[in-house]
Amino acid sequence: MSKIDLWVQRLKEKRLSYGLSQNRLAVAAGMTRQYLNDIENGRASPSEDIKIALLKALERLNPDAPLEMLFDYVRIRFPTTDVKHVIEEILLLKINYMLHEDYGLYSYTEHYALGDIFVMVSPDEQKGVLLELKGRGCRQFEGFLLAQHRSWFDFFRVVIGEGGIFKRLDLAINDKAGILNIPQLTEKCRHEECISVFRSFKSYRSGELIRREEKEAMGHTLYIGSLKSEIYFCLYEKDYEQYVKNDIPIEEAEVKNRFEIRLKNERAYHAILDLMAYQDAERTAFSIINRYLRFVDQVKNKRRSAWPINESWAWFMGKKREKLKLTTQPEPYSFDRTLSWLQRQVAPTLKIALWLDQIHDTAVIDDMIRQAKLTKRHEKIFQQQVDTAKQMIRDQQQK
Repeated sequence: MSKIDLWVQRLKEKRLSYGLSQNRLAVAAGMTRQYLNDIENGRASPSEDIKIALLKALERLNPDAPLEMLFDYVRIRFPTTDVKHVIEEILLLKINYMLHEDYGLYSYTEHYALGDIFVMVSPDEQKGVLLELKGRGCRQFEGFLLAQHRSWFDFFRVVIGEGGIFKRLDLAINDKAGILNIPQLTEKCRHEECISVFRSFKSYRSGELIRREEKEAMGHTLYIGSLKSEIYFCLYEKDYEQYVKNDIPIEEAEVKNRFEIRLKNERAYHAILDLMAYQDAERTAFSIINRYLRFVDQVKNKRRSAWPINESWAWFMGKKREKLKLTTQPEPYSFDRTLSWLQRQVAPTLKIALWLDQIHDTAVIDDMIRQAKLTKRHEKIFQQQVDTAKQMIRDQQQK
């Protein structure tokens, strides 16, 4: 079967799996139903531009929603030195389950951790207690929220009641269909086709250069606005990021691009108030984006103010698409990150040591493992894993 035949077969299979008629897909892609029928039956060979138009139209009609929104970073300061109260009464976690370390970030003196959920403590009430949830921490906390029968809105309501001060909030919009073409948007910034309140943008090819099977790949990142300000946007090719970090082939990545709204201090606080007032994440996120940014298509002999909105950008912003909802992706705390580190950093050396054990008829590695002494920290990590596994079993039984 030729590559074109295979492409057509996959197109048709995906169209049918989405429950779409030829007519609906053809209209969305800007062509006649007859032409699409000719393509699917091998009577017409589509150009690359037509193939791209068909795939984009297909993913826009994906019933599983080509866009999703989630919290990707939360940092909150509580004006108290009572860390137990924050952990047990606000987060509703058990302080005894958390690892305690005599150091912290941001000049905090100590911290408690459960996986990627970090709570930092200072004896200075001005600094108080700081909760930090990065991307993985947000996913893990969503798992606890699910078990607690709470939502993010319930949690934020408690935080506001406790006088919590929002230091940072990131809203991430995942683009599963490749609607946002980051290199193309970067070029639009360079050609003044980005109408923005911000005066600066910065782009670069992120990640490490990868050479595998004679392929070279480098993801693109676009920052709009100053990284030092209380609000800026970050757009990047997440499929390349997953390729670098987790060795996931680019074509198999679930999320193609990501648009992040990064808010600090007052901006974060006002976004939370808007979220709490309307409980509509799409309204909050896209009203922020629309206030600061839009992409247009340049038209000769017309003033810049008259240039039309770029079609893909208009769809991303809400034109002729389904309403976007805040999604959660609860993820239990796991040992995966440590295992990944072992695989990358330790396993190769360990393999050599085992070979040497075989050559010299020794058991150095076995002796090391047998004689290794576990600290209280290691024992607590083990207990956290046991408790997480038990909770997962209970959740499955309740279902």
